Amino acid sequence: MTSYIGFRLLHLIPVLLAVSVITFGLMFLAPGDPAEVYLRSMGEPVTADAVAALHQAWGLDKPIPVQYLTWLGRVLRFDFGTSLRTGEPVAQAIASRTPNTLLLGGVAIVFALFISLPLGVAAAVFRNTWVDNVCRLFALAGAAVPNFWLAFLLILYFSVRWGLFPTMGTGTWRHLVLPATVLAVGLAASYARLLRANLSETLSQDYIRTARAKGLSLRPVVLKHALKNALIPFVTVLGISLGNLLGGSVVAEAIFSWPGLGKFAWDAITIRDYPAVQGIVLVMAVMFVLANLLVDLSYRLLNPRLRFGPGDDS
Repeated sequence: MTSYIGFRLLHLIPVLLAVSVITFGLMFLAPGDPAEVYLRSMGEPVTADAVAALHQAWGLDKPIPVQYLTWLGRVLRFDFGTSLRTGEPVAQAIASRTPNTLLLGGVAIVFALFISLPLGVAAAVFRNTWVDNVCRLFALAGAAVPNFWLAFLLILYFSVRWGLFPTMGTGTWRHLVLPATVLAVGLAASYARLLRANLSETLSQDYIRTARAKGLSLRPVVLKHALKNALIPFVTVLGISLGNLLGGSVVAEAIFSWPGLGKFAWDAITIRDYPAVQGIVLVMAVMFVLANLLVDLSYRLLNPRLRFGPGDDS
C-alpha cells in the first residue's frame, strides 16, 4: 500500500501542473481588462494612467509566460499573492476560510447520508412497491430542484415566516442547517438512486439467494452481505461528490453569507480578483484529487481482496 500511495502522489504532479496552467489561462479568457473591472468595482475613475499603473503593479504588462512562471514560483512557496479586494494574503484568507467550508461540506455529507442510506436500502429491498415509488419520487425531485431556488424557498419558510433559523452568517449550529440542507438534498437524491440500483443488483446475486435459502433473515443478509458489496461503487461517487461539493458550495455560501471558500470565490470573481480566484481554484483542485485518492484507499477496507493496481505491493 505504501508504494501505491507514493505512486499516486507522483501522478499528482502532472495533474496539478495541468490544473495550474488551466487556472492561470482561464482568467485571461474572461472578457474585459481586469484593471478596468477593478477600478469600476471600487468606484474609481477609469483612466489610462490608472489602468497602466495597475498593470505595472500586478505584473500584467509582462508577457503571459513570464507572468505564469512568476506566479508558479510563488505558488511553490505557498505564496498565492495578495487579494485585490481585501488586501490580505490569499494564502492566509484561504486558510482562515477553509475550516468553514469543510464544516459546511461535512455536515451536508452527513445530512445526505442520513437521508439517502435508508431511502436507497428501502427502495431496493421493497422494489416495485409504494415504498420504492416514494423513494424514487424524492430522488427525482431532489435532483431536479436547483440549489438557488431551494435556498430561497428554505429562507422564505424557515427564516422569514417561521423564524426557526437565521438567514446568514455563522456562529451557532442553527446557522449551518439551511445551507447544509441546500447542499445535501441534491447529494442525497443521487446517492439514493445509485444505492438502490447497486443494492438491487446485489440482492439478485446467487450468494444472496443461497444465504436466504439457508434460513438467514432479510436484515442480516442486507446489512452484512449485500450492502457491503453495493457500497463499493457508491464510495466512488461519494468521493467525486466531495470535490463537486466544493464548487457547489459557492452558491449556498453566497446566498447565506457563509464565510467559506465559496463566498470568498464569489466575491473574488465579481471583481476579477486574479490572485484570489487562482489560489482558490488550485486549492480546490488539490482537495478534489486528494479526495479521490482516499476513495481508492477505502476500496481495500470494503473489499480486502481488491488490488490497488500499479505500485501495489500487497
